[in-house]
Amino acid sequence: MEKRVCVTGGNKGIGLEITRLFLASGCEVAVVARDFAAFPLADEPGVATLPFDLTDVEAIPGLVERMGPVDVLVNNAGVMFSLPYDAYPEDKVRRMLRINLEAPVALIRECSRAMLEKGAGRIVNVASVAGHTGHPDVWYGVAKAGLINLTKSFAQVLGPGGVVVNAVAPSPTETDMLATIPEARREAFLKRVILGRFARPEEVARTVHWLGTDSPEYINGVCIDLNNGSLPR
Repeated sequence: MEKRVCVTGGNKGIGLEITRLFLASGCEVAVVARDFAAFPLADEPGVATLPFDLTDVEAIPGLVERMGPVDVLVNNAGVMFSLPYDAYPEDKVRRMLRINLEAPVALIRECSRAMLEKGAGRIVNVASVAGHTGHPDVWYGVAKAGLINLTKSFAQVLGPGGVVVNAVAPSPTETDMLATIPEARREAFLKRVILGRFARPEEVARTVHWLGTDSPEYINGVCIDLNNGSLPR
């Protein structure tokens, strides 16, 4: 049976690779993003583009109503500003928390209604190793730690109704966001990983796809680390 999938930020980076994988496995994918100007899959059969700014959290119920029920929700969209904690404008704090934390909560709340009615559904949140270790961008670390925690909370709340909720926590990945990390920090990270390289978007995407499709339902409320030994736990 063909599944319907929603991928936020599915127009570039890790999200684009997630979109590709779900399409390749025969799913219909609704991609939520602000800008589709450079989205290479816009004309692909099975893709629906939904322009939307996730800072508008109050409008998310209307977005989900337009999108219709989905079998899989991937909360992938996120921002990082790499600003010092004592020079962080209030508007950046609000944007960070709205996109990285409040929007996923609202999307889970709205999308899970149909999942619970059907008695089945999958939700995957794209967090970060920063949620485990702390981060120089303090608000980014706070938001990603919150995303990991809400994964565990929603798994407990929704799991009895047949909804599986998990997360992934990638370390730095070869996307545009990598450019926001200072060179010294990037070099230090590469010395700590087993393979001496950053994660690749497709590696994160394959993990997300597995959690959204074939992973055992007993894997629920879990955050899978993708950091190649830089944070052994």
